[in-house]
Amino acid sequence: MRLDKFLKVSRLIKRRTLAKEVADQGRITINGKVAKASSTVKAGDELAIRFGQKIVTARVDELRDTVKKEDAAKMFTILKEERLDKIEPEFIDDEE
Repeated sequence: MRLDKFLKVSRLIKRRTLAKEVADQGRITINGKVAKASSTVKAGDELAIRFGQKIVTARVDELRDTVKKEDAAKMFTILKEERLDKIEPEFIDDEE
């Protein structure tokens, strides 16, 4: 199953177009490799998705083409959620 379709069906990301944009920006990895929207997802794969200042790591448990809202969460397991520290840009002081 395509990555963007899985994200939409599982409701990790609400819309497929948004899932495609996030993937194309390089903010999603599958098993440690940067993924495109068209990348294939299999059961057992580990996804890391960067949402702003947060990285969510999830394992794909099952694949379905359609699913009810209540059953969408059964398609994946959240392994961890980590917050990224806000990185302040370093300014170069040329006046010495």
